[in-house]
Amino acid sequence: MYELLVVGAFGFMGLLHTRKRSDEESDISRKVGDRIGKLWDIAHQGMRENRFLRAEKALLTILKIDEKNAAAYNRLGILYAKQKEYRDAIDCFEIASSIEATPSSLHNLGLIYYETENYEKAGIAFEQALKLEEDLAARHVAYAKVNEKLGNEKLMFASLMRAVELEPNHETYALLQRAYLEHGMDAEAEVIEEKLKTLIVPSGKPRRILRPRRVVI
Repeated sequence: MYELLVVGAFGFMGLLHTRKRSDEESDISRKVGDRIGKLWDIAHQGMRENRFLRAEKALLTILKIDEKNAAAYNRLGILYAKQKEYRDAIDCFEIASSIEATPSSLHNLGLIYYETENYEKAGIAFEQALKLEEDLAARHVAYAKVNEKLGNEKLMFASLMRAVELEPNHETYALLQRAYLEHGMDAEAEVIEEKLKTLIVPSGKPRRILRPRRVVI
């Protein structure tokens, strides 16, 4: 009987110790989460106010705490891109995509590659972004532009026509019309011109292409 009481006592003490440790871990996790939240606020404010060094320090601190934070790498890439530090921006977007491939990080990577005239890699990045999310006209416009640079006219026109399907507004039609004119396709351009004339624009601000999140250029 005494042995059973001893075993029970140790078991109870072990349970208390486990609960205490669990509470401590939960408290630490909450504190870390609060700190990261404050750092994100600093980073967002810094970018809004063009205080890039302040924003950079906050993002780098987040990455010291959580080295696999894809969102922080993506935001850091945007920050570097704004400062035209393209090599660093590419590194950040590549790391972000390797941790968690999102349409935004891949699209941003494609934009940086396009800006640095690395059109083949830009095309690959845009393709990967479209595989994950293909219902934004701006993604197809970007893919069309890079294919124009690569001389892939078929893919360029297909992308522009898809952009028109998704968002049939003045901007998408004008882009397609310009492509037709630049390639000597006057008849096709005239068809687009007629569509532009009959296109009804709602009152207020003209509708523009819906942009992907975190477009940096």
